[in-house]
Amino acid sequence: MKCFINYPKFSDFPIENLPYGVFSTKKDPSHRIGVAIGDQILDLKEISHLFNGPELVNKQHVFKESTLNSFMGLGPKAWKEARIRLQDLLSVNNTTLQNDENLRSRAFVPQSEATMHLPATIGDYTDFYSSIHHATNVGVMFRGKENALMPNWKYLPVGYHGRASSVVISGTSIHRPHGQTLPVEGAAPAFGTSKLMDFELEMAFFVGGPPTKLGEPISIKEAQDHIFGFVLMNDWSARDVQKWEYVPLGPFTAKNLGTTISPWVVTTFALEPFIVDNYSQDPTPFPYLQNKDNFNFDISLQVDITPQNSNTATTVCRSNYRHLYWTAKQQLVHHTITGCNVNPGDLLASGTISGDTSDSFGSLLELSWKGTKPLTLLDGSQRKFLQDGDTVTMNAVCEGEEFNVGFGKCVGTLLPAKKLDF
Repeated sequence: MKCFINYPKFSDFPIENLPYGVFSTKKDPSHRIGVAIGDQILDLKEISHLFNGPELVNKQHVFKESTLNSFMGLGPKAWKEARIRLQDLLSVNNTTLQNDENLRSRAFVPQSEATMHLPATIGDYTDFYSSIHHATNVGVMFRGKENALMPNWKYLPVGYHGRASSVVISGTSIHRPHGQTLPVEGAAPAFGTSKLMDFELEMAFFVGGPPTKLGEPISIKEAQDHIFGFVLMNDWSARDVQKWEYVPLGPFTAKNLGTTISPWVVTTFALEPFIVDNYSQDPTPFPYLQNKDNFNFDISLQVDITPQNSNTATTVCRSNYRHLYWTAKQQLVHHTITGCNVNPGDLLASGTISGDTSDSFGSLLELSWKGTKPLTLLDGSQRKFLQDGDTVTMNAVCEGEEFNVGFGKCVGTLLPAKKLDF
């Protein structure tokens, strides 16, 4: 496709991508919905009247709202119609936008002048544990090779309910948390700042479609109609807090300190050219979890660490979304098999995505092998876990022969713990 907006051939945001986000500017601080195209943002509020197809002509108001929730709730027919219309309006063959100087001046905003915000009001957030290499690595560290995977792991997508209120947009700094830890096995616990702060390389998807009703599960055949699009995620983790608190009910305060997502939501339509085979599953899942069509993607993932007062970033991980054992559809279907209802804007994350080589492990816990193998960064410093001032930058991109599809950076800096008054 040829776009009238100029951008490099392998831009993260070509006309084949068109991810959605929410932004504001100094000139107009209101939150509004936009689409990334090259280094620009197309303000959908300014062109809402141009969505005149049968699915959207009476629902143009969804593009004037401050979040994507209402648009997410319309379902796949409306999403597809919007995508086709946007590609048409941005095409060199359509003069509606490109020849209307007044409308163009209002509708396009340089990304460099925009502040990005959470794309949706997130009602609920669930984090899964769907990478077999990550789960195996953690199991070997703490239980040994013979008991690396728990008995249920290959039968169901393991997950836990996270904290939606602490999901933040890329660029938001995170403070080192306080909490209880067990510095010495068998001794009394201690209270203080976490010493073992970590990142977790993840992807997540936003739920779409009309809200489901309590008691009505989503079937595997219906699942894709409830997956709006994907973001990149850093699930910050306090490993020492996690170790002490996770028995018997799993992660709690070690995870609720902050979860960072990238600003642009890449739709499943944009990911279709990058579909790859699902991960081979043995034993065969129960019928309700049998994802017979491929819903896995070739998304290259990268994590960099930049120390405080340094301009030198070190790439510490290169992984790929295709390593996930459980697909996004299987995650959603299992989540609702009990009749759990979901709503547009709910966020479901993959869990740490690790590959099968040591340089593809998606957390410092694995990369440093529980602190026994420190990483040496390019500035000469070493890391077992994150230090105050470290900036973690994650990137995700689908690399094609003719175009790329990117997600935007997922960035956060770890700040020192705040002083407590008690």
